[in-house]
Amino acid sequence: MTVSPPAGTKGARTRETLLDAATRLMTEEGYTAVSTRKVAAKAGVNHALVYYYFQTMDELLLAVFRRGAETNLRRLERALAGDNPLRGLWEVVSAPHDSALTVEFLALANHREVIRDELAAYSRRFRRRQEEVLGDVLRAHGIDTGGLSPAALTFLIGGLPRMLAMDDTLGLTDGHDEVLALIETYLARFETTPKADGGDARGAEG
Repeated sequence: MTVSPPAGTKGARTRETLLDAATRLMTEEGYTAVSTRKVAAKAGVNHALVYYYFQTMDELLLAVFRRGAETNLRRLERALAGDNPLRGLWEVVSAPHDSALTVEFLALANHREVIRDELAAYSRRFRRRQEEVLGDVLRAHGIDTGGLSPAALTFLIGGLPRMLAMDDTLGLTDGHDEVLALIETYLARFETTPKADGGDARGAEG
């Protein structure tokens, strides 16, 4: 059976609807649940229509990842441009939905090389931008990190949400409240006015 795809703006909306459906399936049921039939059913469209927009599952999964990655990069830039970039950064990297989806893509990357390459390229862009901003914040506040470089801090900040998300999938919450409280303490500590020449800066060294 041949299915004619919607044209113009309607066609673009249909493609987005399919990506939304695949994203929900990954988040709610895991990447193994993503099939053309399930995506079509969740999107409320004819099964054959999925193949018009995405010829293979890899193409569909890459589109899901790229859309999310670009959205996340835009969110990061908005957060970093705010008054409290460290808090903004943490809110972006620790968003529960994004963390769960990242865990699924990490699992998928073990089986799909094309996904692994895309995930690595995006992660590299994301981390480098975080490192730049962390370096700026540390210098502006005169913060002594005890030898931790912006690269090391970026790694730790990005790794914690993934660990929390993986724990959540197992129903483990031991230590989560304590870790989140510790992070909140440091975020509040760093939310200060940058040091002026000759002025006093409150940072981690105190």
